[in-house]
Amino acid sequence: MNDGVNHFRRIAILWLIASVILTPIVVIVLAPGMPPGTGTVEAAGDVYDNTVLLGVTTPIAMAVLVYLGYAIWAFRERRPDGPVEDGVPIRGHIQIQVWWLAVTLAVVLFLAAFGTVELQGDGAGGGQGPNPDAVPTAAKTGPLLQVQVIAQQWQFDYRYPAYGGVETNYLEIPTHTTIEFHVTSLDVIHSFWAYQLGVKADANPGFDNIAYVTTKAPLRFEVHCAELCGVWHGYMYNGGSVVPRSQFVSWIEGEERSNAPSTKSLPPYAKQYFPVPGRRGG
Repeated sequence: MNDGVNHFRRIAILWLIASVILTPIVVIVLAPGMPPGTGTVEAAGDVYDNTVLLGVTTPIAMAVLVYLGYAIWAFRERRPDGPVEDGVPIRGHIQIQVWWLAVTLAVVLFLAAFGTVELQGDGAGGGQGPNPDAVPTAAKTGPLLQVQVIAQQWQFDYRYPAYGGVETNYLEIPTHTTIEFHVTSLDVIHSFWAYQLGVKADANPGFDNIAYVTTKAPLRFEVHCAELCGVWHGYMYNGGSVVPRSQFVSWIEGEERSNAPSTKSLPPYAKQYFPVPGRRGG
């Protein structure tokens, strides 16, 4: 539209105003309240990563939305009773295309590097297979508790190898401790998703999938299966708690005593925990 108006400058000014107003709102007000919360180091890391992601991408989203809104408003047909005319054809604008590619490429590369550094920093809450590349520093220096997550249709059970291999259907872990989850399955593929902990790891038959989480204050959390595993997949969930260490010790010692008749015949820990089918009545 050759009407003597510098539309590019108008769009740039509107974009700048929208970005200056909305980016702080997104970063300071909205992003900190995003899931999964700050109950663990990994969950807090997820929130921080999402905050950075939203802070970087909000101006890009504003550029798209401002341009779309301005085009609808500025280039609309103003003579509803007159003939509808096509606008001036646009054959491309090499400078805008180059800048768009350069900016978006820089953003993608930055976020890729940022995500890699963050992953290596806290070990993440995702399963990394039997030989994790990203191990949190706390796992090397602080108290560490191994918990084996055993999935099967349609329930989760948890074994504590440091306490004689006692097995429960309720996940209780102590505060201010790095937990090393060893996730496996007895039948089909499941996925161990402890939402508020910031942990999600696939449970594959005969496979040991390791995920880390470092707990903070007391917390109640939910555990769901996040992989379609059969007709009762939607009902495969239970819960757990992060409790003070003294309370955890009291609880696990009680579990040891009550389960002693069965655990005395089991190994305290098996990375695959894949029994012979005949022993399950197969």
